[in-house]
Amino acid sequence: MWVEGNIFVVSLAVADLVVAIYPYPLVLTSIFHNDWNLGYVHCQVSGFLMGVSVIGSIFNITGIAINRYCYICHSLKYDKLYSDKNSVCYVILIWALTVVAIVPNLFVGSLQYDPRVYSCTFEQSASSAYTIAVVFFHFILPIMIVTYCYLRIWILVIQVRRRVKPDNRPKLTPNDVRNFVTMFVVFVLFAVCWAPLNFIGLAVAIKPETVVPLIPEWLFVASYFMAYFNSCLNAIVYGVLNQNFRREYKRIVVSVCTARIFFQDSSNDAGERLKSKPSPLMTNNNQVKMDSV
Repeated sequence: MWVEGNIFVVSLAVADLVVAIYPYPLVLTSIFHNDWNLGYVHCQVSGFLMGVSVIGSIFNITGIAINRYCYICHSLKYDKLYSDKNSVCYVILIWALTVVAIVPNLFVGSLQYDPRVYSCTFEQSASSAYTIAVVFFHFILPIMIVTYCYLRIWILVIQVRRRVKPDNRPKLTPNDVRNFVTMFVVFVLFAVCWAPLNFIGLAVAIKPETVVPLIPEWLFVASYFMAYFNSCLNAIVYGVLNQNFRREYKRIVVSVCTARIFFQDSSNDAGERLKSKPSPLMTNNNQVKMDSV
């Protein structure tokens, strides 16, 4: 079991939830008002947290890929590399690098309100050099690292399945393979969802005067919302591909439905008791009549 590796999955879930807690409600508010009327501070905080979510997601996905690579391809060293203490340190390092990667936005002035997407977000044309650095270090380089890790894992899995050099290969359980496939799908969806927006940003950064007028507004809007929709997909992937998540999802749904039925039954029983209970006025009147007799 990847007990130590689960902390990276939890960390990735936190990165996905960051945008739902603060930025998304503000985006809905700006959509309803057709403008941003929440002030400069909220705009900067919203854009900063969106960046934290994005960079935190890709860094956590990279950390998960390295963790899976070490677990499968270097199993003899895994327990030493990923002890409980080391795993916590790795997660802290991921979030520290995430914050360090986002802070320059505050000095470059690249967090601005974009009326096309009703969001305070990263302005690709604010600084060409910074945009190129963001695309390379926050997308292309992590994608290359993750691709290498998963490619090596796929090769090893195929070799184990075909029994190539079985004495030198670790034994992979079906659960190991399922967990690996789940995180591989998470990585593929992230790359597919975020690639269009990053490539647009790279093109804008290289030749802003030429490229910006050529990009249709609908294309930018579609790529933007497709990128941030990725945060909603991970929970679906876990539910579809992971039996433990499916079981917990069912338990939560059953618990919610049971609680709703319980409250409805309780309210109905209370209503029936109120209907069946004689009113104090009638009881007092009957008592008066009995006394008078």
